[in-house]
Amino acid sequence: MSAIPVSAQSLAYPPSPRQPQVDLYHGIEVADPYRWLEDPQSAETQAWIEAQNQLTFDYLAALPGRDTLNQRLTALWNYERYGTPFKRGGRYFYFKNDGLQNQSVLYTLPSLEAEPRVLLDPNTLSEDGTVALSGMAVSENGAYLAYGLSASGSDWVEWRVRDIETGEDTDDLLKWVKFSGASWSHDHQGFFYSRFDEPDPTNLHEAVNYYQKLYYHRLGTPQTEDLLIYERPDQKEWGFSGGVTEDGRYLVISVWRGTDPNNLVFYKDLANPESPVTELISEFEANYSFVDNQGTRFWFRTDLKAPKGRLIAIDLTQPDPDHWQEVIPEGEDTLEGVSLLNHQFVVDYLKDAYTQIQIYALDGTWVRDVELPGIGSAGGFDGKREDTETFYSFTSFTVPNTLYRYDLITGESTLYRAAQVDFDPNAYETRQVFYPSADGTPIPMFITHKRGLELNGQNPTLLYGYGGFNVSLTPAFSVSNLVWMEMGGVYAVPNLRGGGEYGEDWHQAGTKLNKQNVFDDFIAAAQWLIDQGYTTSAKLGIMGGSNGGLLVGACMTQRPDLFAVALPAVGVLDMLRFNQFTIGWAWESDYGSPQNEAEFRALYAYSPLHNLQPGTAYPATLITTADHDDRVVPAHSFKFAAALQQAQAGEDPVLIRIDTKAGHGAGKPTAKVIEEAADKWAFLARHTGLTLP
Repeated sequence: MSAIPVSAQSLAYPPSPRQPQVDLYHGIEVADPYRWLEDPQSAETQAWIEAQNQLTFDYLAALPGRDTLNQRLTALWNYERYGTPFKRGGRYFYFKNDGLQNQSVLYTLPSLEAEPRVLLDPNTLSEDGTVALSGMAVSENGAYLAYGLSASGSDWVEWRVRDIETGEDTDDLLKWVKFSGASWSHDHQGFFYSRFDEPDPTNLHEAVNYYQKLYYHRLGTPQTEDLLIYERPDQKEWGFSGGVTEDGRYLVISVWRGTDPNNLVFYKDLANPESPVTELISEFEANYSFVDNQGTRFWFRTDLKAPKGRLIAIDLTQPDPDHWQEVIPEGEDTLEGVSLLNHQFVVDYLKDAYTQIQIYALDGTWVRDVELPGIGSAGGFDGKREDTETFYSFTSFTVPNTLYRYDLITGESTLYRAAQVDFDPNAYETRQVFYPSADGTPIPMFITHKRGLELNGQNPTLLYGYGGFNVSLTPAFSVSNLVWMEMGGVYAVPNLRGGGEYGEDWHQAGTKLNKQNVFDDFIAAAQWLIDQGYTTSAKLGIMGGSNGGLLVGACMTQRPDLFAVALPAVGVLDMLRFNQFTIGWAWESDYGSPQNEAEFRALYAYSPLHNLQPGTAYPATLITTADHDDRVVPAHSFKFAAALQQAQAGEDPVLIRIDTKAGHGAGKPTAKVIEEAADKWAFLARHTGLTLP
C-alpha cells in the first residue's frame, strides 16, 4: 500500500489551464474555462490525455489485489456463451464466444443436429479485437448476410454482404451508416438502410449528425447508385428505420426524432415500385412499434392513451383513428413488446422490472402464461408467424444466460444450453425491496449479495443506476458484478424514474423539468441502504454509464458526503453543451434544451460540471471514457475531471481513465472489458475498505 499516495494532495495532477471563456445563457454568464479540452486533436489536449493516463494507470497498477482481481475476472469470464438461436431461410444462426474471445462468432447450421459452421468471425478482422459486429440481417432465402462493422467503438458502421453458402464477401460496401439496421427485399436482390451524408474527415467523431436518409441498396452496384427512398430536407432531426413486412408486400418506415419515444409511421407498397411513401401516423403523439400484418391489417404496440402499452390494429383501407381496433388493452403491467408466432401473439410484460410472457390469440383472447425459470429477464421469441418453435434466453443476477426451446403448440420449455460458470449460485441471494423517494414515490430496488449477509452497516456496497430514456434495468448476470459480490460486496440496482419499468408516465416523471426526481430516487436508495444496515457512507460506491454517468455526477455533486466512491462512465456531464456534438441534440427529448430558458435553469441547477464547488470534499472518483466515443464525446469527462481535480479539498483522489481505440461501450473487446473491471473494482475496494487477497 505504501506505493499509493494517501491523499489527493499527494497526487501531482497534470496542469489544466483555465481560460477566460464565458457564455451568456438567458442573461446569465456561465464560465467554461476548460473549453479547450473539447478539441481532442489539439496538441494541448493530447498532452493532457497522456499525462492524465500516466497518473491514473500508475495509481491503479499499485492498488493492492488488482492483479488478483484481473486473474479472477479472467478465470470466471472463460466460459462458453451462446446467443439465442434464430432461423432464416431454413437455416439456423447463433452467436458463440468460447470464453475469452474478444468478439463473439456467428455460426450457421442447416438443422439443430448438424455440425455448425463459422459464418463470420470478427476476431479475424483486427489484431486487438477492436473491430466489432454492429448489425446484421439475413435475406429471406438464407442466401446472403448483410453485416455492419464498427472500428474502435465508433457509432459509424460500414456494411458489407457475405454469401452464406461460400462464406465469401461480395464487393458491396456501404459507408457513413449510423443508427440503422438493414432489411432485405423479398426478391433477395438488396436491402433498405439509412445513412448520413459523408462527414468532414477532420471532425469525424464530434460533428453533429443531421439529415438521415433512407436508401435501397441493390446487390452488385456501388453505393453511389443506391435508390433514395425517403428524405426530409425540411426536418434535419428526423431519422428513418425501414423494415419489410413478413409477406414482403410493404416497407414500414418508423420516423424517429432523437431519443423521443414518440414516432411517426409511414409505409410504401413494394408491389408497385412507383408507389409513394404514405403517411399512416403523422403526429408525434405516441410510440408505435410495428408487430406484423395480415394483408392490409397492421398490428402495433402503442402507448397512445395507454402509458403502459396496448396492442391495436389499423387497416390501411380505413386508416382513420375512428376505425382503429384495440386487440389487447392496457393492463397493470408494462407491455414491452409483441411478436407473432404460430399465428398467436407472444407478449412480453414487465412486472416490477422483471419479465412475464403471455400468449394471446389473434382476437386478443388470453391463451396461457409462459412459465419462466424464476424472477429475471427473458428475451428472444424471434421467428415467423408459421413457426411452431422458438427460442428464448433467461437470466438473473445469479443465473448466467440460459437458453430454452419453446414449443408453441404444447407450451413446454426445454433446456437448450446452460452456461457453466465456476461459481455456486446458491451461495447468493437476491431480494426486491420498495423504498420511498423524497416525494414519497415507491421505488423498486434489487439487492444481491452472499447468502446470510449480516446487516451491521459494514458491507461495502455498490449502487448502480441509469434512470433515463425509457430504458428499463432488469435482472441480468454479470461476471464482474459476481466478482464484486464474491469479495463480499453488496450490489444494488434501483429502478429510477426516467426509465421504462412502469411505462411512459414513469419515463416522463424523470425527464426535463422533472429530471431532479431521478437524482432524488438514487440518493434515497443510498440513504435506505444505510438506514437498513447494509452499509455506511464510508463504504458506499455509486456507478453508472452514459446517462448513468450523468446520474453519478449529479448525485456526487449534490450529496458529496453520502458516498465514498464515484464511478461515472462515459457520462453526459456538461448539460449546457451536450447538444453541440454528434447525436447529442437528440437527447433534448429527455433533458430539455439549454436554449429554452426554463429548461436551461433546470439543466444549470444539476449539471455536474457547473455544480462543482471548490473547497468541497468529494468522493474518491474514477472517471472513465474513451477516445473514440462519438456518442457521448469524451470532452464531457475531460472537462469534469479538470474541474473536479481543482475543486477537490478532500483526501480522496480524482482520476480519469481514458481508453484508447474504444468507444461508448458497444463491441468493446473482452480483454479491454476485463482490464477496466479490474481497475474499477480495485479502486472501489481500496476506497470502501474492502480487503482484497
